[in-house]
Amino acid sequence: MASWNSVPLHVSYEVLGWFAFVCWSISFYPQVILNFKRKSVVGLNFDFVVLNLTKHTAYLIYNASLYFSSDIQKQYKDKYGQKEMIPVAANDVAFSIHAVLLTAISLFQIAIYERGSQKISKIAYGILLAAWLTAAVCFFVALHNHHWLWLLSVFTGIQVSMTIIKYIPQAVMNFLRKSTDGWSIGNILLDFSGGIGNYLQMAMQSIDQDSWVNFYGNIGKLLLSLVSIFFDILFMCQHYLLYPAKKSKPEASAEPDNAKSSDRPLSENV
Repeated sequence: MASWNSVPLHVSYEVLGWFAFVCWSISFYPQVILNFKRKSVVGLNFDFVVLNLTKHTAYLIYNASLYFSSDIQKQYKDKYGQKEMIPVAANDVAFSIHAVLLTAISLFQIAIYERGSQKISKIAYGILLAAWLTAAVCFFVALHNHHWLWLLSVFTGIQVSMTIIKYIPQAVMNFLRKSTDGWSIGNILLDFSGGIGNYLQMAMQSIDQDSWVNFYGNIGKLLLSLVSIFFDILFMCQHYLLYPAKKSKPEASAEPDNAKSSDRPLSENV
């Protein structure tokens, strides 16, 4: 592995990485705690949760494989240059493990708490089926020639796609309800901070190595940060600017009036 040229940049890289890890990790708790206190998941979009679980699972597979597998690291260096650093840090792996566990807890809360007439949409089920079927097919294709780095690029595509798609149902649901009740803003503020920290961490490594391979060699991590930041800003605008008066609405009115439709599209999720 390539060595660092600047000690301050190396220290900044480590600090920013763990700052992002802490922010992103803690960001899961406000929603879990809110669900626990309310004993209700009304207002939390179920499509968001299941798509988020797939996204973090794909991200865990990517991070753990590239961080621990010497064969995949060799394929990466053969493609991008022997002196290039592996673009996955220990905090990336730790975050992914934690994210999968906490998202699974949110899914469990959906199963046991008051949900009204909300449910996972058929479109979300279809997206999940397509994602994992694609991963399975690509695994057997990669198995023949041991193209593991290419397989990881498939998981990168899945996790980036899930990141883009997963926020849409919750954003539209907030818009239709004209409220962010049941959706934790603490989650968004911490996620936003983690995204900024993650982006700056990548910049520290690139400046030290005088190479931007760290960005296009790990496009999934870059897009993850940018997409997350965009939607976090959108959610903050919804919560603080568009629907501030609605956040104190009684629980009984948190569910949309038209939430009884069984074939609601992904963006409306019931």
